[in-house]
Amino acid sequence: MGISENKTVAEIVTENIKTADVFKKHGIDFCCGGGISIEKACSKNGVNYSDLESDLNAVETTNSAAYNYDSWDLGFLIDHITNIHHTYVEQQIPIILEYAQKVSDVHGHHHEEVVKINELFKEVAAELTAHMKKEELILFPYVKQLANAVKESKSIAAPDFGTVNDPIAMMEQEHETAGDIFKEIAKLSNNYTPPEEACNTFKALYASLDAFEQDLHQHIHLENNIVFPKSKKMEQ
Repeated sequence: MGISENKTVAEIVTENIKTADVFKKHGIDFCCGGGISIEKACSKNGVNYSDLESDLNAVETTNSAAYNYDSWDLGFLIDHITNIHHTYVEQQIPIILEYAQKVSDVHGHHHEEVVKINELFKEVAAELTAHMKKEELILFPYVKQLANAVKESKSIAAPDFGTVNDPIAMMEQEHETAGDIFKEIAKLSNNYTPPEEACNTFKALYASLDAFEQDLHQHIHLENNIVFPKSKKMEQ
């Protein structure tokens, strides 16, 4: 996709719906007011064009290289999960909540499924927010301590929660709940396929939910299949 100042906001979003989040972040209306050039939209909203351009280019060149996460140092992998996946979830939740509410309000009477999707996303957003805090404040610091102790052949005091198995069992259960909610959202949205007459906000909602679920799968995979088994093994 070529990005030029003369292209309209709507054209860019139509070529790649994922750019909708960039315009949203910069406060530019891509849905109803998207018929103006990017240059005009920037001056109208007091946005620096080069900042917007680099954000739009970043959407284009999102790096999806295949890493061998299993070979990474455990502390480094935990930092990666926190900095990449937790940050992504925190940033996307308010954007998607706003899309979901708007689509539910405007289209809910014709498309009952979007009302339910709005409710389900609110539920999963609240659960994930609490879940990530528990990982960041309780589980992850202990696992990093464990990893350092193993590296330096030292012993550490037993944690307040007894054994790492208990918080891990709770985290795995919460992962399953979040996964199940997204299965339901995918089913209700016909695998994130907007209706033919859908406006850009409707399309952006489904594209954002789709990307969110994909990221969640990767996020849960790293924890359930790499971090948690290694933590249990190290504690023993």
